[in-house]
Amino acid sequence: MKKIIALLLICLASQTLPAQQTKILTAEKHNEYGLVYTLPTTALQISVTARRETRKAGPYRQYAKKYLGTSDVIMEDAVKWTITDVKVTPVGVKDDDTQYLMQLKAGALTYIGVDANGMLLSINAEPEAPQPLAPASGSAKGKAVSSQGGVNDYLQYVDLDFVSAQNSMRQAEMIANELMDVRDSYLSLTRGTADNVPTDGRQLELMLNSLKEQESALARAFAGSVSVDEFSSQFTYIPDEEGEEILFRLSDFSGIVPADDFSGSPVYIKTEVLMEGTLPVDATGEAKKFPKDGIVYAIPGTAKISIYTDEGGYFDQEMDFSQFGTHFALAPALFTDKKAPSYARFSPVTGALIEIGVEKPQPAKE
Repeated sequence: MKKIIALLLICLASQTLPAQQTKILTAEKHNEYGLVYTLPTTALQISVTARRETRKAGPYRQYAKKYLGTSDVIMEDAVKWTITDVKVTPVGVKDDDTQYLMQLKAGALTYIGVDANGMLLSINAEPEAPQPLAPASGSAKGKAVSSQGGVNDYLQYVDLDFVSAQNSMRQAEMIANELMDVRDSYLSLTRGTADNVPTDGRQLELMLNSLKEQESALARAFAGSVSVDEFSSQFTYIPDEEGEEILFRLSDFSGIVPADDFSGSPVYIKTEVLMEGTLPVDATGEAKKFPKDGIVYAIPGTAKISIYTDEGGYFDQEMDFSQFGTHFALAPALFTDKKAPSYARFSPVTGALIEIGVEKPQPAKE
C-alpha cells in the first residue's frame, strides 16, 4: 500500500516555515572515526487551495420581477466548492532503512554535511539546507476573498410602518420604494441638483458612499448575496508503487475532507513509474562493481504523478524519486587524499549525486 502521511493537515493559505538545520560531522575518537548518515525517500508536499462560494437567496426574491423588473436573482441558498490550485513540491524525508557508515582513519580531515535527521547532503563541502516540510495546523481556517454583505442588512434602513406591515408583498413594495428613493438621492447628489449639496468634497464622498451601501443592502433583499472564501490544505504523500488511490475528497458541505469521508467526491493521485534507476556501466557495458566501503548515494528513477477527478485534471508531471531507483557508491579514497581531496554534493530530495570536484575549502573547526 502507498503511504499517505498526515492526510488532511489543513492550514492557512500562507505560513512561515521553520528553518531546516544542518550540521557538519567530523571523524573523531569519540565516534570511533565513523560517520553515520542516511539517504532520503522522496515525498510529495501537496498544497491544495479550494474556493467556497456561498449563495444566499433574498427574502423577497419572488417579488424582484414585479417591483424591480428583473429576474436575475438567486432563488435558493447554495454552497459550491471548487479546487482552484494544486501545487506539488518534491522533498526528501528520512528513510531509517538506508543508514550507512563512512569509516575513516585517525587524522582524516574528511567531513560530511547532513541535515537535522542525519541525511547526507555533502562531503568536504558546506551543506545547503533542504526545504522543510510545512508544519501541521490543528484547525481549519480560511480567508475571505469577497463578500457582498448579508441578505438581511436591509432591516437597518426600514421604519415602523414596514415592521407593522403584515403582508410580504406590501413589505417588498416598501423596500422597493425605499430603494428607488436612495437611487434618486444618489443621482441628485452626483448631478448637483439636490436641495443640500455639501460643498466639502470629503463630506460629499461620505454621503455618496453611505447611499451606495444603503442601495446594496436594499437590493440584496431581492437579489440575494454571494460570498467567497478560500481554504488551503497541506498533504505529505509518499508513493512507493505504481497505481491509483484517493488522495482526499471534496465535499459540498465541508470542502476538503479525508479519503474515507464519503460525503465528498474523490480526488485521485496516480503514480506511473516511467524509468527505474540503474547501476552505472563500464566500457564493456557491464554494471560497475560496488566500491569497497563506498560512500552510498542514490540513482533515482522517474515517475509521473497525476492528480485529478472524474471531471478533469489538476496536476500532471514527471519527477525523480529515490525509491524507484537504486544505490551505488563513491570510493572513499576520493575524499581522503590529503593533497587533492574531492568534494561532493547530493540532492536532499532524491539522494542523487549532483556535483563532484576538488579543491573546496574546509570549514573552520570550533
